[in-house]
Amino acid sequence: MDYSTFFLILSFFLTFIYALILSSRRNWRLPPGPYPFPIIGNILKLGDNPHVSLATLSKRYGPLMSLKLGSRTTIVVSSPEIAKEFFHTHDRSFSSRSIPEAARVVEHHKFSIVWLPAGDQWRRLRRITKENLFSVQCLDTSELLREEKVHELIDHVDQCCKHEKAVNVGAAAFTTMLNIFSNLVFSMDFAQYDSISSQEFKDTVWALMEVGGKANIVDYFPILKPIDPQGLVRWVYVCGRKLLTIFDRVIDQRLERRSSSSFYDDNSSMDVLESLLNLNLKDEPEFGRDDMRHLFLDIFLAGTDTISSTLEWAVSELIRNPDKMEMARLELTELVKNEGRNIQEQDISQLPYLQAIIKETLRLHPAAPFLIPHQAIHDVEVQGFIVPKNSQILFNVWAMGRDPKMWLDPETFMPERFLDVEIDYKGQNFELIPFGAGRRICPGLNFAHRMLHMVLGSLIQKFDWKLVGNIRPQDMDMKEKFGITLQRNAPLMAIPIKL
Repeated sequence: MDYSTFFLILSFFLTFIYALILSSRRNWRLPPGPYPFPIIGNILKLGDNPHVSLATLSKRYGPLMSLKLGSRTTIVVSSPEIAKEFFHTHDRSFSSRSIPEAARVVEHHKFSIVWLPAGDQWRRLRRITKENLFSVQCLDTSELLREEKVHELIDHVDQCCKHEKAVNVGAAAFTTMLNIFSNLVFSMDFAQYDSISSQEFKDTVWALMEVGGKANIVDYFPILKPIDPQGLVRWVYVCGRKLLTIFDRVIDQRLERRSSSSFYDDNSSMDVLESLLNLNLKDEPEFGRDDMRHLFLDIFLAGTDTISSTLEWAVSELIRNPDKMEMARLELTELVKNEGRNIQEQDISQLPYLQAIIKETLRLHPAAPFLIPHQAIHDVEVQGFIVPKNSQILFNVWAMGRDPKMWLDPETFMPERFLDVEIDYKGQNFELIPFGAGRRICPGLNFAHRMLHMVLGSLIQKFDWKLVGNIRPQDMDMKEKFGITLQRNAPLMAIPIKL
């Protein structure tokens, strides 16, 4: 063997040894966690409700914990103090996203404000979204539209009341949110409260949320991607293409109408779509049709199910706690007693108990129990441990909301806990961050804040509620079903009673 060959082999050998040592040191400095099995790692530890399983594990291994999920290193944060260190001290280092395979379907991750890295494209999308949809000015301008859609919900519930018909509370709230967004964006309704009606968009959104909430083995073992053993990627592709096709159809119809000389006499057409088309043609030539379609996909998927599921949990908790519902109703009655009017958005600041109910619901039932997974841009030292580059980071806000070290009697629905404390969910109080925190905080937070109070306040101001089959409130099924959002195990079916 000549010297050149010998030194080449020696070089490869030493490089391999160095890599092993580096990997060993890195693993040695990982946060504590259960010992992983070969190949599968700690996947079996997740169970059907990973947020509960990981909360239990964190009691043994600590609030900063590491797991191996297949080939992916996952860091789980389960305390407000450590969450603050991630979101505040090292916000930029953890601002990337761990992208599931389902988000790569139809190349959504290349255009999505949810999945893009926090770079120039993401900042441009976030600015455009705020300026055209979620700014205070936009929200104030569209207030009458939201009030109209909430009134339609109350009319639907009133009709059910007259016929002593049960209301699927989550589905009704979902239809309301879907129509609010479709009118804001396209100036049209996308769904009807009559479930018999043909509702292509609503059915497709529901299907996509259901499929997207299932654990996909391809995310843990990328080598299985070509096989797609569960068929989830194929199904997401079908649903995703269907929604994008609907958006294309609406955009094409609008472009055709814009070519008409009479179009600009129609004030109702000045919606988000119109603003974005103007933006595309004038100020933002880089904001193309793909950006537009995928932004719409984010808006409808992120905004409908999260708010409707939270409302369903809130009504469920109030039915179980009729004294809390009565206190909220008395607060509403006292506010409008001399005017005999419906609740309005301007009233929210004067309804501390209703605000406390929303906070308590979000504490117990956060819509996204792990938030949207973050990813480390590079190795970062936290609490003396190494969070390695490209590791997935889960913030178990469900566990934080039920931590007995933070909350008195944490399993009890007790809105009063928020009456005498300055705790909000806008990203500064890390014991309550259902919308996230830092630069990746949910851009629709203020919209959700208004809608949660408006819809819940309207439902309890006008109606009392009883369960189907005269089931006692204390016997109600309150089990959770894990998915993209934390759903009730069984839909809330309740009969409204006119007050």
